[in-house]
Amino acid sequence: MKKYLLSILAVCMALNMSAQETEAKKSPWSCTGVLGLNASATGLVNWAAGGNNNINGVAFGKVRLLYADDNLSWETNLDLEYGLSWIDQEHDPLQKSSDKINFNTKLGWEMAKTWYLTASAGFQSQFAPGRTYGVSEAYDPIISKFLAPSYTDISVGIDWKPNTIFSVYISPVAGRLRTVYVSDALAKKYAADQATLEQELKDKYAVWKYEVDEQTGLVEKSYDCNMRAELGLSIKGAINYTYKDLKIITSLGLYTPYAWNKTKIYKDAEGQYYADLGKGNQSYDGMEYVGYQDNNQRFGNFDVDWDTAISYQFLKCLNVTLSTSLKYYNGVKIANADGVLAERVQFKGTLGLGVGYSF
Repeated sequence: MKKYLLSILAVCMALNMSAQETEAKKSPWSCTGVLGLNASATGLVNWAAGGNNNINGVAFGKVRLLYADDNLSWETNLDLEYGLSWIDQEHDPLQKSSDKINFNTKLGWEMAKTWYLTASAGFQSQFAPGRTYGVSEAYDPIISKFLAPSYTDISVGIDWKPNTIFSVYISPVAGRLRTVYVSDALAKKYAADQATLEQELKDKYAVWKYEVDEQTGLVEKSYDCNMRAELGLSIKGAINYTYKDLKIITSLGLYTPYAWNKTKIYKDAEGQYYADLGKGNQSYDGMEYVGYQDNNQRFGNFDVDWDTAISYQFLKCLNVTLSTSLKYYNGVKIANADGVLAERVQFKGTLGLGVGYSF
């Protein structure tokens, strides 16, 4: 009988030790991020300095899912943001203040310590139409929408990840697809015909091409495609750091296409385009120089995306968050106060206090 009891006890101890070892084994999955809602309100009564009552709200989520086991690493990041402002005024009381969709995933195989052969895919766009408010009571021009623009990236390269906080990715084989899609229903809703709205958005986001007659130098600006595909070089860096209740998430993306076409394009007073083919049989005096044939999208001209979020959680449910976004895209023209179009650095910063959760 004692032998049976000792055998059962030995089996139980072995099973218990095996269970403890299984529990002690670290899961290959980890998920971190921050979710929150920032809001503010301003009420004015007989306020001599002027202003309007207003309510502002921004919902955001930044999530990172990481799988790491043996030589395999899979990292996925999702960055979402949407904000609205209500202003106590007759025209355009509800206005969009923030809108972002940014998704990226990469799968890597560790070929040497901290060095991974990696395939990556990403997508950027927005949820709702963006408009220029205050142009007229009848129509506020649409300047962006979902898939107008959007940027889809697919690449293969080398990822250096010395730890779970920091990574640098370099891809010499990176494809980028930018799109501008406009539905007729949307155009009619905002009192603009589809062709005009589509042309305006394609002009702004450089989804068009110059078709040059090599004999005469005459140029036709073609809008027959809803997308523009490029092959180029991509460089990405990311930091995801957590210390107690403080979380810092930042990512920097650089992209430049393998293209080089410096043929100059001019436009005369009647709106006809001409290409300077270097033949000397055409005078461009008095014409407007509108740029190179490749619209400055050539190797060495980098598109820049830099997003940062710093959040601190206190009292378990309150969160103070500072988020910034810096962008620069070649070919994307933005008007200044004088109406002059040019490629410009875009920057947005938001400091908010609200309900949030970090994990």
